[in-house]
Amino acid sequence: MFEISQDLHPDLMPLAWLVGKWEGEGVGGYPTLDEDFRFAQEIEFSHNGKPFLAYTSRTWLLDEENNRVRPLASETGYWRPRPNREVEVLLAHPTGFVEVWVGRVTGAKIELRTDVVARTESAKEVNAGHRLYGLVEGDLLWAYDMAAMGQPLQAHVSARLRRVRVGEEPGDSENA
Repeated sequence: MFEISQDLHPDLMPLAWLVGKWEGEGVGGYPTLDEDFRFAQEIEFSHNGKPFLAYTSRTWLLDEENNRVRPLASETGYWRPRPNREVEVLLAHPTGFVEVWVGRVTGAKIELRTDVVARTESAKEVNAGHRLYGLVEGDLLWAYDMAAMGQPLQAHVSARLRRVRVGEEPGDSENA
């Protein structure tokens, strides 16, 4: 269970269930990669009283013993609620591309599609994406389909994350 902050902007109420820190594990793969992989992830959705959520995500490659081997992807951005339970998401990636996503909030489910993908000259080709987020049994489940490197839109990564309680250190959530 979570508490809604008293200073949460009223426009953020459809997204209130996202606010907080989340951590967990996921799986990934893509035709352009040599093999499938497992990863650890930390996500944080925060607010400052204005009508948007700040968002950060960091991932690490996991070995067979669930040790973090090395950093993988990270992204940062903002989630902006719009009228009629629509949402806009702006994401920046240190690998040289930015995305604008548009979608809809339906209860504790969010479905997003890329509206714009822009990249630097040195970035890998990323053309489109589709993301699903949902609150299932108190956990944040998400999946990302991607069209990149000449491949059609298809599954790329997904994860199940647990809410990290205030004062809890990453890695402690399964003991909560």
